[in-house]
Amino acid sequence: MITVAPEAFEQMVATAMDSLPPQFGDLIKNVAVLVEHGPGPRGLLGLYEGVPLTSRTTGYAGVLPDRIAIYQQAICAICSSEAEVIEQVRRTVIHEVGHYFGISDKRLRELGW
Repeated sequence: MITVAPEAFEQMVATAMDSLPPQFGDLIKNVAVLVEHGPGPRGLLGLYEGVPLTSRTTGYAGVLPDRIAIYQQAICAICSSEAEVIEQVRRTVIHEVGHYFGISDKRLRELGW
């Protein structure tokens, strides 16, 4: 397990979000991306909660933002270097953003995320 300062980890998450291709990043609306410094739910590195774009209808309005949580302690527990943390944060962010776009866990695994 590696220790990363909370501020540094938050910057890694921000960098991962900023690195999304513009054609995807521009489509992300009404989503709060949060860093949870604790371990999070067992077995999860991140979690998307909300209504995926593919499930939204014309009645989708006035709702609270969707939420993507990235679990710092869970990610740091499986990494042995800062470079590994950076890569795992990137992979986790992309995975959870994939859920926002309506991509299933099975399909994300097939795609390598």
